[in-house]
Amino acid sequence: MDLSLGASSSSSSSSTHSFTHDVFLSFRGADTRNNFTGHLYSNLDNKGIKTFIDNDLTRGEDITEGLLEVIEGSRISIVVFSAKYASSKWCLDELVKIFQCKESKQQIVYPIFYKVDPSEIRYQKGQVGDGIAHLSKYEDNLTKVGSWKAALTQAATLSGWHISDGGHEANVIDEIVKVISTKIMKCTLLDVATHPVGIESHVEDILELLNVEQGDPHMVGLWGIGGIGKTTLAKAVYNSISHKFEHSCFLKIVKEKSHGGLVELQNNFLSKIIERNPPNVTNVDEGITALKKNLRQKRVLLVLDDVDSLDQLKKLAGRCDWFGPKSRIIITTRDTNCLRAHEVNSIYEVKELNHQEASKLFNFNAFKRNICLHDFFELANEVIRYAKGIPLVLEVLGADLCCKEDKDEWKEALEYYKRYPNQEIQKTLQRSYEALHDRVKEVFLHIACFFKGDKQSYVINALEICDLPKNALKVLVEKALIKIEKDNSIWMHDHLEDMGKEIVRQEFPDEKGKRSRLWLYEDVCEVLEENKGTDKIKGIVVRCAYPQKICLNGGSFTNLKNLQIFIVRATTTDCRLSTGGMLYGEGVHYLPNHLRVLHLIELRSVQLVERLNFKDMRYLKSIQLWNCRDLTRIPDLSGLTSLETLDLSDCPLEFFPEIEGHMKSLNRLVLDFTDIKELPCSVGNLTGLKSLSLSHCYNLTNVPSSIFYGLQRLEDLDLRWCRDLVTFPAKSESLPPPVFSTTLTRLQVDLRNCDRLEEISEFPREIACRLEGCESLERVSYLSKNLESKDSKMFGRLDLTSCQRLCDNLARGVVFHLAKKRKMTSSPFAGTKELMGEADKLAALLTLFFSGAKSEEFQVKFPGSALIPFPNWFTCRRFQAKFMPSRELITREHEFCIEIPQNSNWYSKGLALCIQSWFPAVPYSVFINGVKFDEISGTWREILWVHYIPLVTVIRRLSGCGMPPPDMFRVMFRFGNNSKGSIMTLAGSWGVHLIEDLEEESR
Repeated sequence: MDLSLGASSSSSSSSTHSFTHDVFLSFRGADTRNNFTGHLYSNLDNKGIKTFIDNDLTRGEDITEGLLEVIEGSRISIVVFSAKYASSKWCLDELVKIFQCKESKQQIVYPIFYKVDPSEIRYQKGQVGDGIAHLSKYEDNLTKVGSWKAALTQAATLSGWHISDGGHEANVIDEIVKVISTKIMKCTLLDVATHPVGIESHVEDILELLNVEQGDPHMVGLWGIGGIGKTTLAKAVYNSISHKFEHSCFLKIVKEKSHGGLVELQNNFLSKIIERNPPNVTNVDEGITALKKNLRQKRVLLVLDDVDSLDQLKKLAGRCDWFGPKSRIIITTRDTNCLRAHEVNSIYEVKELNHQEASKLFNFNAFKRNICLHDFFELANEVIRYAKGIPLVLEVLGADLCCKEDKDEWKEALEYYKRYPNQEIQKTLQRSYEALHDRVKEVFLHIACFFKGDKQSYVINALEICDLPKNALKVLVEKALIKIEKDNSIWMHDHLEDMGKEIVRQEFPDEKGKRSRLWLYEDVCEVLEENKGTDKIKGIVVRCAYPQKICLNGGSFTNLKNLQIFIVRATTTDCRLSTGGMLYGEGVHYLPNHLRVLHLIELRSVQLVERLNFKDMRYLKSIQLWNCRDLTRIPDLSGLTSLETLDLSDCPLEFFPEIEGHMKSLNRLVLDFTDIKELPCSVGNLTGLKSLSLSHCYNLTNVPSSIFYGLQRLEDLDLRWCRDLVTFPAKSESLPPPVFSTTLTRLQVDLRNCDRLEEISEFPREIACRLEGCESLERVSYLSKNLESKDSKMFGRLDLTSCQRLCDNLARGVVFHLAKKRKMTSSPFAGTKELMGEADKLAALLTLFFSGAKSEEFQVKFPGSALIPFPNWFTCRRFQAKFMPSRELITREHEFCIEIPQNSNWYSKGLALCIQSWFPAVPYSVFINGVKFDEISGTWREILWVHYIPLVTVIRRLSGCGMPPPDMFRVMFRFGNNSKGSIMTLAGSWGVHLIEDLEEESR
């Protein structure tokens, strides 16, 4: 049940019409007042249909203003055509007004041809023609004749009833009354909300998506959690536009009715679009055929409310081409996957009320007025904050508190709501949960009880460790039960969280030790300290926001044989800085064998740390012991045959233990902020390791190269801020050349801010380094060898802007290599301390990096000078020698064209895009043939940026944009405004170099 967002009698009133009568009867009194029309009026009136008949009006020459207003205020007009109808000027004026209202107000018109042939009306023949001719003799009528004839012709084309002489008038009257009753019932506005609040802007947004005047059929989905107001919005939109459609149908709570069969819903729908003798289908396939046959030429408004499966949509509104032009279908659901799978045109997410709207809705329900009683202001605000903008919660709690006149009663009720969610709210929200598969339910409860607010990657890892499907997160997002925030954390609405926790509490309301999950500090404390746990408990997660203690003992975990998750962590600085940590006691002699996740933060008890026993824990996959100040040595891990993650960050470890034998399961080892000085060579026995992090290990001096002989699966090595590291890796004793798999990916090594690092020496496998902040770095072996080895491979991205010493040495090395190659007796800059000119240095570094240009794309940044142009051998270049003030005329684009000969070998060529400039926080964009390839943020230093792209890669990207292989490449550098919004002229060089023969490039 979706209660009000505030639905819109107010908003709909501006878009719908206020009717004074259901039916207006137009007839010639002398012909039918005392027979057919009189009987029809009586039957309509007896059915409760408010019908206007002009018994009390005095007829004159002209139709009265009062009668015109009655016609305008009628929902339906019934015109009883008799043989002499057209002889009455009054009747004809009524008819013209009726068709004006049909056009302007979508009034419904039914003709009845009483003992007159419809063709006489259509073509104005017989007595109808005679009547028109007679009236035409009068000069005052000449201007009206055309509109009279047009109205008669139009009326004759409408569907109605023909009563001939001797016809069964009573039967026809019964049929007319039945059709009119059905039509009025369909035209009746839906009841939206007692207190319409905060809905108008939503209705306007949805109407914009519907675009009711656009020609093609259109489907729009309204999506959101239970109680958010989807049905309310759908009703308000329905009321505001239903009069514009030939037929309209609101199928309410599709999900619940569909359990009794979709045939009932199909028949309901058919009865709304076929007024006379609608078919009664007996199976779903027959219903689909009947709907497609009868919808195709009709303009229909259909609302399918509370859909929860794609099958319902397929059987009730299969595709847009089922419907006639300008039809609109609105679908409300909690499952966005249904909408996407059905390929609806637009999806509108219904969101919570803002604080002002929520206050207004709550006040209406709690105080029966728009404003809050002064004495209850703070308490009311507390309820509104608790409701989190969900209309259902605001209405239910407001109604519950309405009868409580004492503030103490309010306070007591608030405490109760927080501990025991309202059952009406719970029931509505829980419907989404009950529709989930069992394993997805487990994931939902894990998030509600344990992981709300955690990063998605952390949650996925925990789910996989517990053999739960990670794709369950996608299902929960589609059903509006969680969201993935921009920072990649998992968000769940507070009331959904409460609902999940209440489901767990109801497992055993009075026995905490028998519930599947524990998360409240008080409950965990009671169960573990008093040994009340049972094998029902699957997980315990405590996030303490203030210093608390849990005293463990030898029997705390004895009965928790099925415990899979045990996490204890602080959530505030005060708690993290507390002395002694959260867990203490004499020691834990037993940890459950089925434990899979053990994350303990701030473990400060020496006894507990020393007695941690991981023997025979073959299911344990993840251990995190963060900031455990008494953990000076790593426990024996030999029994952990399934361990995948070991994180000992911020523990006072000085030595990493020797690893005896191969350990294949461990793939992630984190030792950040520890006191470790060196890694033993036996770390190479962790043969399954993919990620090794030693960030901020300020005492680390030695990472031996030999460990990488064993760590062949290692993908990421984090050594940031290891400030005592001088050489990496440290040279090991003589070892035979390693044999590496040819499928190994490049090892990513992060050495940022290792400000004492001087050398990156020979490495036994291919690596890519991040070197920002390595100001002392002088030599990188694999860079120096680029000119010497044709087999050398370049890196993906490299930032050397802080490595001035390294760049100087690399440039000297290039000059020395070229001199040696040309058999010169000595290099012009053979001495390591000799100075090179900036132009020579630039040419040397470009030569070095271009020599690494093979089939792989790469980018590099290094120190440059905006006042030095690119070398003459550059294919295309442009140089601007001075800084121009921003008020002068400047060039914001630099474009170069490079022609490629026909029948060229694309695989032997590449483009080097280069910028050497002072970047005063000015962003750059680089385009090739109109396609953006790069976006470069500005800096406040002079740098040289190089991006090498093989031509086959360029062509592949252009092809992805629908372009054929070109015979010319147009490269454009475009710069924008700086961070303060102003344009600044840059000094510098821009260029494109076509790399063809690498041997030639190095000469």
